[in-house]
Amino acid sequence: MPASNREGIATPARRPIQDLPDELVSQIAAGEVVERPASVVRELVDNALDAGATSITVRLLAGGVRLITVEDDGCGIPREELAIALRRHATSKIRNLHDLESVATMGFRGEALAAIASVSEMSVLSRPAQQESAYLLDARSGELRPAARNPGTTMEVKELFFSTPARRKFLKTDATELAHCVEAVRRHALTRPGVGFAIWHEGKLVEQWRATLPPRSDEAEPDEAALQQLEQRAMDKRLADVLGPDFLEQSIVVNYQAGHVQVRGRAGLPDAARSRADQQFCYVNGRFVRDKVLTHAARAAYEDVLHGHRQPVYALYISLDPMRVDVNVHPTKIEVRFRDSREVHQAVLHGVENALAAPRAQHLLDAAAAVQTPTAAGQPAALPGQAYAPAPQAQSAMRFDAPPRVNGLQALQQTAALWGQGTGTAASGAAQPSQAAGTPAPWQVQEASPRWNPQPSASGITGGAAAPLVPTLPPESAENPWPLGRAVAQIHGVYILAENAQGLVIVDMHAAHERIVYERLKSQLDDGDASSAIASQPLLIPATFSATPEEVATAEDHSETLAQLGLEVVPFSPKTLAVRATPTTLAQGNPVELARSVLAELAQHDASTVVQRARNEILGTMACHGAVRANRQLTIDEMNALLRDMEHTERSDQCNHGRPTWRQLSMKELDALFLRGR
Repeated sequence: MPASNREGIATPARRPIQDLPDELVSQIAAGEVVERPASVVRELVDNALDAGATSITVRLLAGGVRLITVEDDGCGIPREELAIALRRHATSKIRNLHDLESVATMGFRGEALAAIASVSEMSVLSRPAQQESAYLLDARSGELRPAARNPGTTMEVKELFFSTPARRKFLKTDATELAHCVEAVRRHALTRPGVGFAIWHEGKLVEQWRATLPPRSDEAEPDEAALQQLEQRAMDKRLADVLGPDFLEQSIVVNYQAGHVQVRGRAGLPDAARSRADQQFCYVNGRFVRDKVLTHAARAAYEDVLHGHRQPVYALYISLDPMRVDVNVHPTKIEVRFRDSREVHQAVLHGVENALAAPRAQHLLDAAAAVQTPTAAGQPAALPGQAYAPAPQAQSAMRFDAPPRVNGLQALQQTAALWGQGTGTAASGAAQPSQAAGTPAPWQVQEASPRWNPQPSASGITGGAAAPLVPTLPPESAENPWPLGRAVAQIHGVYILAENAQGLVIVDMHAAHERIVYERLKSQLDDGDASSAIASQPLLIPATFSATPEEVATAEDHSETLAQLGLEVVPFSPKTLAVRATPTTLAQGNPVELARSVLAELAQHDASTVVQRARNEILGTMACHGAVRANRQLTIDEMNALLRDMEHTERSDQCNHGRPTWRQLSMKELDALFLRGR
């Protein structure tokens, strides 16, 4: 009979402490390792990759609940080790603490197979290359018998969670579980271009990614540079196969080395950002991880080039010494802990930032070189790198007021003059005999001034404190190409139209000039005194607020950092902080909210990162006010000066708020608008 306490509430009788049965221990471990069928797929594919497989096939029934089969062509398991492989904490990956601290394999604990076998009907069929025949082991009965198989291993898992029916109630539909299984294999495929993957469901092929990296031959070992190029091409091919060709077209290569950390991969362009963070892949030494340090670093690199709450897309591969990262911090090994998280954070941040900094206008030159447009009848031949060759001079001006009656010969002459190439009397605009000298006929072709005069004027873009003077621009040539082309017009004082080899370029002049001013302000600040503080304004009445112990400690520990940001936050009492000064540019804001947000950032991230972010926000506000405004009429020289600045300014493809600064319309797109060639 249970005992009762003083309040009359029944308390259970005390049970003695004792060891749990091995099967129950394995089922408890399975609750951490095996969450759903995708967890089983991930663990079995990990083992296949550790075995050196070059081809992995996953077969599923009912989303993996009824059946999961993983076949590989790896090294296989010898007959005498099959039974040992299903024991808890039995593994070939590690032997001592040093091996655990420097683990480089996908699996290492040796508990996955035992956990899976405790909640399913599992069998193992394996054969090493040196063994004459394969052997099949039934995990539940322990029966071992010969079987037929090529070298490799087949893991078969039936009726997942049959021994724990309550776990099955938490599973979703077959389609949802299948999607999770495909995602688990896809994460492996993104980091192993030398391995082929195939996924079958209900006897139908769902996904297949063939190996893109050929196996190395010992006879001819390529040099380091050639090997890196081969690996980069193979990885690009795998990324295009898994994530689609659009990802490859809308991303740039990341290759950055800082100390012990190397960052490689591809970062999506800001224009390719999505509403969800479903295409963000981070790998540490080949292992897919979700880590706050890596996510924050990647997001910070996109901070001033993304619009609103858009999410960037990227596939980043971080390589570092296994001794400098601890992978034994999560049951599913999806989280890691870095010995020096700041080093990794800065490497990822600068690697992605440097990749995004290069203006994309330079890529137009490469695209132009690849354009080969056949010459149409009656059209001038295209020059190298140009979709359509411009005429040697501008088309002559025409007058359209009240045309007189003309005969057929006059019509032919005028038509020839209209399409002339600047040779002959018709093309030169000679006056008709019937007209007085200096008085052109209403339909007469007149000599026009060239569309573009490469000699710039001395005037500059005014209307903003940071607006630069128009520099002396050298004419466009093969040695000095203009990717964004030459300006031809301005629309409503807002957009600039330019003509380049591909077609038409449309530029938002305020957004473009805002980015140029912003980058110049950052460069001036970086070239100056790094310890200089942002100008602050004292408050007439200090703003006080209740603070947590962590906020008070942060304010005391980072007082110098707060001073650099133009903030003065001091303890007013053990549980209260007082804001005595705020940045001058943010004087109209809420000082309490500003102080709380800065203290929260300082508590989570490095002080230098917070200082840089705060400074960039202030400089962005200054650049927005200093850039040329809309409805400002620019001369052709001023427009071209702005285009040339865009071609050499980092991150000039987006303004400080993440809006695009220019768009390209190719001749093919323009022709489609007018149904040309149809």
